[in-house]
Amino acid sequence: MARYLDAKCKLCRREGDKLFLKGDRCFSNKCAIEKRNYTPGQHGRGRRGKASKYNVQLREKQKLRRTYGLLENQFRNYFIKAVQQKGITGTILLQMLERRLDNVVYRLGFTSSRATARQLIRHHHFQVNGKPVDIPSYLVSAGDVISPRPKSKDLFVIQESVKNIDSRQMVAYLEMDTNKLQGQFLEIPSRDAIPVPVNEHMIVELYSK
Repeated sequence: MARYLDAKCKLCRREGDKLFLKGDRCFSNKCAIEKRNYTPGQHGRGRRGKASKYNVQLREKQKLRRTYGLLENQFRNYFIKAVQQKGITGTILLQMLERRLDNVVYRLGFTSSRATARQLIRHHHFQVNGKPVDIPSYLVSAGDVISPRPKSKDLFVIQESVKNIDSRQMVAYLEMDTNKLQGQFLEIPSRDAIPVPVNEHMIVELYSK
């Protein structure tokens, strides 16, 4: 399966914003944005000037796609599904991305990044409503309970430090029970409840051309 193999910190630098792709590293003095907040490449420092409307739309799309760790075809498929549903396309797109199992595992605090969550899910460490699920793109529904499989519980330590809660921006539509080591997806979130700083309307405009 195709996947991104280059340095992930380059993606943050290209978008000019922290995408929290490296977990705890994003909060250390090793963070690439803190050290080199300019576009990667030989001429990165000199790439300035007024961006076109297309470029702004493209950057919003790339930022959202890279935040959730998706390839272009995967992201486009989500957009097509969002268009086919009733409602605001941009909001529906974000809701589907938030419902991905790897994202839910990450936001609940089981892992420090979505990439780690994706790997652990593929290795059969998680279950939904008591049934093993090894598909990172699995869309959870309201009321679903997410937890490590019984044999995998010793692998996880819920990180409760302030910095990690801030990194995941714990959301109102998730509930975590640290005693039982399980979380619940309470409801499909509204746009205001999704802590992703992106202008989804520009993404809709980009794909609608």
